[in-house]
Amino acid sequence: MRRVALLLASVMFVLSYTPRVARAQEVDEKAHEKPAADKSASPDQHAKPSVQPFRLDFSFYELEGGKKINTRRYSLDLTAGSRNELRIGTRVPVPTGNDGLMYQYMDVGTKIWANLSMEGGGDLRIDVTSDVSNLDTPETPARGPNVHPVVRQIQINGTTLLVPGKPTLIGSVDDPNSNRQFQLEVTATKLR
Repeated sequence: MRRVALLLASVMFVLSYTPRVARAQEVDEKAHEKPAADKSASPDQHAKPSVQPFRLDFSFYELEGGKKINTRRYSLDLTAGSRNELRIGTRVPVPTGNDGLMYQYMDVGTKIWANLSMEGGGDLRIDVTSDVSNLDTPETPARGPNVHPVVRQIQINGTTLLVPGKPTLIGSVDDPNSNRQFQLEVTATKLR
């Protein structure tokens, strides 16, 4: 009797499960079918592709007394909705032991990270993180062989909306040790 009950329960389970599997397959097949092309829509009415490539031109300005004395330029190509980074620099050995035989390397140079996104209404938003560092060159005669390098570092980070084709200031900082000022500016150019 138990065997018959178990056999009936198994048969009922299989029969109740089979229509669900068949319906799930039908739904899955319909989901993969390509919709028929709308012949009434003109080519101008089709949506623009969501990928919009831009070239970001960064300018890092050094000013002294309000006058530009140095400019560094960097470029990145990005599509809206992506992020990218550029790095350029030098690995500087710094002695770590008293005997001068062990070194640790320090990165010195420029790093710019950018994230570009399209906001509601078609606004172009950029998030930027920049780090510019260099070795401070002494204006005095040699300081001796055991003097560790002095690193000057400038970080400018910001988030703002961009107008393609127009320069936008990300940030500006004053050097606390001089009358110099540093500015990071970006211009976005639509590539197509």
